[in-house]
Amino acid sequence: MMQWINWFRPLVALTRKELTQLWRDRVLLAFVIYAFTVDIFLAGTGVTLQVSHAKTVISDADHGSAARELVGRLVEPSFSVQAGSVSGNQALDALDRGDAMMAVDIPPNFTADLAAGRDTTVGLWVDTSNSVQGFLAASYMTRVVTQFGLESGIQQLRSQAGSLGITSLPTTDNRIRAWYNANQDDSWFMAISELLNIITAFAILLPAAAAVREKERGTVEQLLVSPLSPLQILLPKVIAMGGVILLAVVLSLNAVLWPIFDVPCRGSLPLFFAMCALYIFSTAGLGLFIATIARNLAQVGMLTILVLAPMLFLSGAWTPPEAMPFWLAKAMVISPLHHFMDIAFGILLKNQDARSLAEPITILAGIGALLFGQGLYRFRRQFG
Repeated sequence: MMQWINWFRPLVALTRKELTQLWRDRVLLAFVIYAFTVDIFLAGTGVTLQVSHAKTVISDADHGSAARELVGRLVEPSFSVQAGSVSGNQALDALDRGDAMMAVDIPPNFTADLAAGRDTTVGLWVDTSNSVQGFLAASYMTRVVTQFGLESGIQQLRSQAGSLGITSLPTTDNRIRAWYNANQDDSWFMAISELLNIITAFAILLPAAAAVREKERGTVEQLLVSPLSPLQILLPKVIAMGGVILLAVVLSLNAVLWPIFDVPCRGSLPLFFAMCALYIFSTAGLGLFIATIARNLAQVGMLTILVLAPMLFLSGAWTPPEAMPFWLAKAMVISPLHHFMDIAFGILLKNQDARSLAEPITILAGIGALLFGQGLYRFRRQFG
């Protein structure tokens, strides 16, 4: 028993030392607070995956009732339609100048063709210099035109059915039920994703910076000649920085996600923080590995960016695995952030428990043990 107490006693002292050093670094503390509050707020309010206020010009050569009804369906907040009709050349000029994202071309006799049951077309010109927004805008417009065409066709069929003595026509009622985010609020996804990205960045950066600071100040040699094992030297850095990150997560939840974005926590909050601690431990191994390579804090920052970028791209937050090349989709399994996102969204939005999340939790723990072991091994090789 006394042996274990003697083993943990320097751990406590070194952890207190790391917290004291971090407390004295007011610039870094301010950066942590900013990242977990203002940055998440900006991500939740400033980034959207939906089309909003897409500037649209109308070239209406028909001026009939059907044309007016179609244009009337292009409403806020998806569309922002310019008042009045312009010519086709003026519509193209607006696209060239960047004054509009879409131009709708309604042909002559549009209303008469619909009334007579003849086929007709609606032209749509889309500025796809921003391919994502252009694709979404075109999809929104296609949905509006398709729905308008179906309703016009059904109305005509009903009028013909009445003349033939048919009292009713079969219809299909498409009932959509959105689960876990019923209002399909982008801010929930963006705020949670940004929180997980920030946790990732600091879980790598803070332990790496703490370890490299020992190199810069020449105190790592003093620690190595002390009766401490490499694990006793490195573990306090992970514990101290992990504790700071968990406190920052508490701040983010209580100051941004819950009061501002009304993000729910449908699952177990203790389980969520336990998984955050597991993830911080997992990614801290990357930070310790970086610390064995870098010689100063500037190199730590550059190497952190180099490691963080592929983790974000392989997380599945921006591109689903189904949309990736086969080999890249398979490579997502090595990104701890990919598994952490499944866990975090599962707990916060889907009310999943540890049993239903056993697979990503097991993989994340395995990755964490491998990364931390590799960082510890590199430290021993470098300074042993």
